This record gives sequence, C-alpha cells and structure tokens, in this order.
Amino acid sequence: MKKRIRISFFAAIFGLILAGCSSASSDEAIKIGSKDFTESLVVSEIYALALEDQGLNVERVPNIASSVIPQSIEKGEVDLYPEYTGTSLLTIFKLPLETDPDAVAQTIREKYEEDGVLTTLDYAEANDSAGIAIKTSVSEEYGIKTLSDLQENADQIRFASQGEFDQREDGLPGLEKVYGEFNFKSSTVYDNSLKYQVLKSDEADATPAYTTEGQLSDTEEFTILEDDKNFWPPYNLVPVVRQDVLENHPEVETIINDINKNLDTQTVIDLNAKVDIDGEDYQKVAKDYFESLN
Repeated sequence: MKKRIRISFFAAIFGLILAGCSSASSDEAIKIGSKDFTESLVVSEIYALALEDQGLNVERVPNIASSVIPQSIEKGEVDLYPEYTGTSLLTIFKLPLETDPDAVAQTIREKYEEDGVLTTLDYAEANDSAGIAIKTSVSEEYGIKTLSDLQENADQIRFASQGEFDQREDGLPGLEKVYGEFNFKSSTVYDNSLKYQVLKSDEADATPAYTTEGQLSDTEEFTILEDDKNFWPPYNLVPVVRQDVLENHPEVETIINDINKNLDTQTVIDLNAKVDIDGEDYQKVAKDYFESLN
C-alpha cells in the first residue's frame, strides 16, 4: 500500500512538472524572422506588431540571408517568416514551373508539410515577381500596357538591360520563346542600381524590374507592364510557420491571414518607397501602416 501511494505521489508530481513545461513552452516568444532586404523587414515587422497587439510575446530575428533562412526555420531558430511562393517552388523545392498562384500555393504547402515540421498560411496578393518597367510617357505614346504590346513596338524602344537579363532563361531568351523576338531600337547594359535614373534622364525607355520596387510608386514616371502570357511565375508573399507554433498558438493563423488580406502589390510598393526612397526607418513604416489598419 505504501509503495502504491509513493508511486501515485511521484506520478502526480511528474504530471505537474510536465504541465508546467507545457505551459512554459506556450509562453515562449514567437521568433519572427526576416530576410535581409527592405520588403521582408517591413512585412515581418508588421507581422510582429499584429501578434503583439493580440497579447503574444514576440522576438524579432531580422536580416537573415535568403540562402540561410529556410534552414533557420527548420532548426527552430525562427518560428515564422515571410517567404515567396515562387522562391519556395523553384529555389527551395526545385519543382517544375507553375504560373497559377493558387496551384503554386497548394503545391508548396504540401511540400512544406511533408516532414510534419512546417506549413504555410494564406498568401498575400502582393506579388514581387520579375517584370519590365517602362516610362509612363512612352507607355502612353505607343499604347504599351502589356509585354505583348512591348514586343509589337520593340523597334521604338530603347532598352536598359543589366547584362545577365539578356542571357538568363528567365530573362530575355525565355521571354522571346513566349512572346516572340524583341527587336529593340537599342539595348544598352547599365548597372541595376542606376536603371530608374537612366529612364528618368531619358537615356532609355524600358528596363527589367521587380514588381514591388519602391520606385514604381511614382506612376507618373514609371509603369510596370502586365505579363499577359504569364511567363514569370508568381512570387506572392507567403508566411512559412512551424506547425508546433500553430499548435501552441492557433490564433496566429487568423492574425497573420488578416494582415495578408490587405497586402496587395501597390501597398507593398508604397511601403518599400517610404524606406528606400523617402529614407524612413522600416520599423516606423511598419508601425504607421499597422496603426492605419485599426
């Protein structure tokens, strides 16, 4: 009898310890990571603010190299971070090209969940894909709104390339397989950091771009052309998150999905512009934006 009582006593104590450990794990800070560029820093800070606003404890882990962050979340050094659907599909999982945003999102979610460690939340409309930007005045003069329009009017357009764009399969060679030859009036190689300055100073008319770059907020100067034949895959913002975090904090899914509902491409362009062009601190930009939602 005494032995049975002693065993029951220690079993009760052990149960209390386990309960305490479980409680502690659920109170640990949720580690929000970001890649080492403006857009990722701003979006991850918005996620952090949203979670804190709902009473969750958050730790920020900013400026992780893009090549390293997938391993960081696998190891638990990060619990959640904003990724891109196209990056997950092509770079992380090395899967075949797919251009339908919903299909890409479903494919990568299934891949992330295979090991039972990670998953994704709802992707945002914001799409940081490759594209071509053109001077708005030239777009209006020749009626160029799409890449098909650009191909048809290429002999009127001075192209500002960055060299490698002319060689990569996801650059001009791939574009020409889908749209036909782009027989530009001229094509000159410029440093990528100078491309918008080159257009603004009327040295060229069009240039390769990424569709959420802050300079595109100046729509009087620049227009991003529609990829009307869906050559480039979607690069929608998509949160990657550890499944154990969602088990401990199921509310995280709703909180982050609600944020992503508002993050369209133009919104992200404007947020990037505030940091990269206006020189504001990314944390202030994120805070101002988050407060504007309430």
